Amino acid sequence: MIQLYKAIWRVSWRRQVLLVLLSLAIAALAAAPLEFQKRIVNLLTADSMDLDRLYLLGGGMLGVILVSLSAKSARGYLSGLLGEDVIRMIRRRLLSEAENDEANGKQLRRGTLTTAISAEAEELGKFAGAAYSEPVVQIGTLISVIAFISSTQPMLGLIALSMIVPQTVIVLISQRKVNIYVALRVRALRASTDHVNAEKLRDAAEEVLARFDEIYDTRRRMFMWKTSAKFLLSTINGLGTVSVLMLGGWLVLEGRTDVGTVVAATSGLSRIQGPTNFLIAFYRQVSSNRIKFELLRELIVPPPLPKT
Repeated sequence: MIQLYKAIWRVSWRRQVLLVLLSLAIAALAAAPLEFQKRIVNLLTADSMDLDRLYLLGGGMLGVILVSLSAKSARGYLSGLLGEDVIRMIRRRLLSEAENDEANGKQLRRGTLTTAISAEAEELGKFAGAAYSEPVVQIGTLISVIAFISSTQPMLGLIALSMIVPQTVIVLISQRKVNIYVALRVRALRASTDHVNAEKLRDAAEEVLARFDEIYDTRRRMFMWKTSAKFLLSTINGLGTVSVLMLGGWLVLEGRTDVGTVVAATSGLSRIQGPTNFLIAFYRQVSSNRIKFELLRELIVPPPLPKT
């Protein structure tokens, strides 16, 4: 994974810095709408209504949302553009190495080259565009929202924090198994396309069909691990929401907190679930792309010479 991130940083560090700065701004604003929401709800449940203050809070909340959305739009555009640049660079490098190999009389694996240029370069390049900024904005959002909930009601913040730990453990365990299947699938797909591009397709048909069955079986096992992990993660999210509502309701009845805090905490919990789910998916994407990066390096970087 370190080698993958080093390679991405080497070719795009200037734009990655700008994307990270935008991500930090987005994360800093993540909890601001929750504070406005809490104050608006408490104002609506108060004995007297202050319309001027209500309008002021509503305008402030809308302003914060618009600023955050503008930063997200800018980051999304720059990230996508960077990803396309990396895709183009990888494809040019693959083609250049293939031309050199052909000129030097080496056997050209056309099926593998086709798969690498069309699919593997696409996935790796898209990942490179968000490799640094996406974790920053999601982790920053988690920190910002959990800190807000904890500052308003520590017990509710503890529930929000306790949801993340078991989810992390589940993902780490399941993804190790999925990574094995990712590598098997890529190698099987390359092998099948090599046979498809062979001169005598009729002779290779049986081998190609066997590779298709291997790819199917690999994907089936990947789906089993992913869906099982998703079920457990969704269960934890559901338990967290119910716990916040039950504990928050009890605290309101005991006079130890207000309705606005409970509503904001519940909304904050949904805000946490988004970044948590994304980080889980992002970790899976990092793991998969690490495997694909190593496989692409086999085509671009020549193997080391044997020691004498």
